[in-house]
Amino acid sequence: MCSQLANNIRILIVDDHPVVRAGLTTLLGTQPGLQVVGSASSGSEALEMLRAQGEIDLVLLDLRMPEMNGIDMLLAMRREGLNMHVIVLTSFETDEDIYRSVQAGAEGYLLKNTSQAEMVEAIRAVHAGGRYIPRHIGSRLTERMMRTELTSRELEILSMVVKGLTNKQIGHVLEISSHTVRNHVNSLIEKLDAADRTEAATTAIQRGIIGVD
Repeated sequence: MCSQLANNIRILIVDDHPVVRAGLTTLLGTQPGLQVVGSASSGSEALEMLRAQGEIDLVLLDLRMPEMNGIDMLLAMRREGLNMHVIVLTSFETDEDIYRSVQAGAEGYLLKNTSQAEMVEAIRAVHAGGRYIPRHIGSRLTERMMRTELTSRELEILSMVVKGLTNKQIGHVLEISSHTVRNHVNSLIEKLDAADRTEAATTAIQRGIIGVD
């Protein structure tokens, strides 16, 4: 029995919803070769557990959490050399969520409506050193990686376009000319393959480039 436990894939669940944590603990606890060794309600709490415990093999990580979200936790793990495998398990599948998760180091990306069988398959594949990204999510990731990156200034202006600010208003906030703002907006429209600024704003929200409270 002790030998079997030692060979288990030891999992940490990170999600701010207690019902989700309890459900996943029960679901995975019935699977041979898997062992849930803990759970955390935020990225910061999970980091403390990862620093203190050396026996965690894989993290199931939600993206939207208080204090520290999933992306920030992934980045912190890499900075600190915490090299546990990570699978993102989330309700969100915007292009930017998928792209940023993989860029930050996630080796798998699953939605919370994933079947038990697929979740177990993903855990075993990632633990073995592979990746697990379902086909429809993988195709969106590929499309996102092919698109030209937005600059930090373009993202700043795009957030203001989404809020409905005019070029003149944006220029006033950023202390640049409305002509310069217009050039940035035209670049945004081209990069987002949009017809106008309104469609660019809608596309940015749909893809998760700009969050809306």
